[in-house]
Amino acid sequence: MAEANWTVLGSSLSIGNVRRGVTSGTTKPDGGGTYVYGFNSVAAVTGAVGLYTNQASFIPTAKGGSIRAAVMRGPSASPTGFSPFLFIGGQGTSVSDNAYMLGLSDASPASLVLRKGSIAEGIVDGETGDEGILAKSTGTYDEGTWYHFRLDMIVNPSGDVVLRVYENDLSSNDVTAPVWAAVDGLDGATDGAAFIDDALGVNSGSLPFATGYMGFGFQVDGLSRRSYFDHIESLRQT
Repeated sequence: MAEANWTVLGSSLSIGNVRRGVTSGTTKPDGGGTYVYGFNSVAAVTGAVGLYTNQASFIPTAKGGSIRAAVMRGPSASPTGFSPFLFIGGQGTSVSDNAYMLGLSDASPASLVLRKGSIAEGIVDGETGDEGILAKSTGTYDEGTWYHFRLDMIVNPSGDVVLRVYENDLSSNDVTAPVWAAVDGLDGATDGAAFIDDALGVNSGSLPFATGYMGFGFQVDGLSRRSYFDHIESLRQT
């Protein structure tokens, strides 16, 4: 996808506080191209920056979809104080809106966390059930290493929304030729789903998102925090 396919979410931190854009000045995931998209906080600020795909039939999607990308928590002034993430089912075009998010938590080492809540809050550190955390990996993820994730949001006719999480092992498969596998702790007890956001609003405590925007973002609380994305793919449910 090209840069023109993305629009910055409203109320994102300014570019004077968080620099963002393409760069060839860092490592790339295996099979990646010349450039990646990066974020770097240049002021001691708290907030988030997000971009959503602005293609026809995605603003918003009629149902669910799938968002996929290679993600890295870049070497930073501190190993905490930031979180990179993917989002889907966004309920508007502002970082203050709610969405389903999958990303690397604000912790060292980080966990892969599935969360429902405000985009501006990013991927908080905590346990399942805390602050909108729907599920959490049993394994951990290191700073300065690329990982390749996929989040599917499937809207069923019943009104239930099924969330599935996958990871491609970049040490074995290039980012351009993923082999998707379930993630321990995010593979669920019900048909392999990471989480089922039921139509009655029981499991998450609120009604599921039946449509929405999708994209990627960076939450920060501090100076010189960095994250990178590559090979971002957006697909919609038909």
